[in-house]
Amino acid sequence: MQWVWRALLLPGLLVLLASPMLGQAQPAANASPVTRSSTDTVLVVGDSLSAEYGLKRGSGWVALLEEKLQAEKRAVTVVNASISGDTTAGGRARLAALLSQHQPSIVILELGANDALRGLALEATQQNLLAMTRAAQKTKARVLLVGMQVPPNYGTAYSETFAGLFPKVANTTKSALVPFLLKNVADLEDTSQLFQRDRIHPNEAAHPIILANVWPELRKLFK
Repeated sequence: MQWVWRALLLPGLLVLLASPMLGQAQPAANASPVTRSSTDTVLVVGDSLSAEYGLKRGSGWVALLEEKLQAEKRAVTVVNASISGDTTAGGRARLAALLSQHQPSIVILELGANDALRGLALEATQQNLLAMTRAAQKTKARVLLVGMQVPPNYGTAYSETFAGLFPKVANTTKSALVPFLLKNVADLEDTSQLFQRDRIHPNEAAHPIILANVWPELRKLFK
């Protein structure tokens, strides 16, 4: 996964990665739903990868998802409650209020990258993901977990354990899973055309690919 690997090797980016979280703490631009007359509400709880960090508004994968659903004339509200810099602990702390406010039928959980960048205990990350998934399921929402990966320089054991958290939680809770959000983005030999200058955040060209990774699993959750 070259997006983090390169950043760790570039001296000019050491300050960025030494900060507590990836990206700055700011909510996604479209945190409010477009319409409240939908049959389904999709709630996206994520970090900068879903919050359009460094992108033109409306060009991130969540906004593209909304456009896709509208083009298909699906009666769906998309609520992007992603915050740049968020961790699984942060998402867990704010999820109950989001579930109460929006009463989603589908919850997409895209969190964990900042846990890894900070080297947090993976047991805590797993427990947070489990708690969030179960909280959403308790409200009868269907859950889609979005998997992430970190490069080998974190250590083989840490990297493999982190990647394995997402399928483990999905299996335990019988939830849907996107194995790797940045497939065909961060795992290519040359990623220079798909990342912003920080070499961490995907650029506008990458977000249709990201949506293509999410959509096959998400579409199965619509009734």
